Amino acid sequence: MRALFILGRLIFGGYFVWNGINHFRHRQAMTGYASSKGVAAAQAAVPGTGGLLVTGGLSVLTGTRPRQGLLTLVGFLVPVSLQMHRFWDEADPGRRTAEMINFTKNMALVGAALMLMALPEPWPVSLDRARLPAGARRLNDREMRALPA
Repeated sequence: MRALFILGRLIFGGYFVWNGINHFRHRQAMTGYASSKGVAAAQAAVPGTGGLLVTGGLSVLTGTRPRQGLLTLVGFLVPVSLQMHRFWDEADPGRRTAEMINFTKNMALVGAALMLMALPEPWPVSLDRARLPAGARRLNDREMRALPA
């Protein structure tokens, strides 16, 4: 169970870190796209949201203040989905489908983040956990093993 949790954390957190880095690597293209979607101050919004993604993703990867990191990711996903992936406004069936896919994917990521927020902290194999006394770390191990398979 622990190995699956850690693998899931790597995939989930890594997804956000990678996408955040791409906000910086492809800043001009993403700024143009954001502007076309009506984002105010797209020049500042793209690197700003890239920072949110990297910060939230690293929080999940390292297990450092994971609830705050997950809240950061939810705080990115919800407004961005409502602004950028407005499938309900698309008349073209192909564009409508593409935007619906991106919108529902983001909502699934929100759901996963909300579920992870329910896990007790500190998470196994995390920086927060490494700072605890040994007795406190053992207690949390038992709680993780008690999670359903």
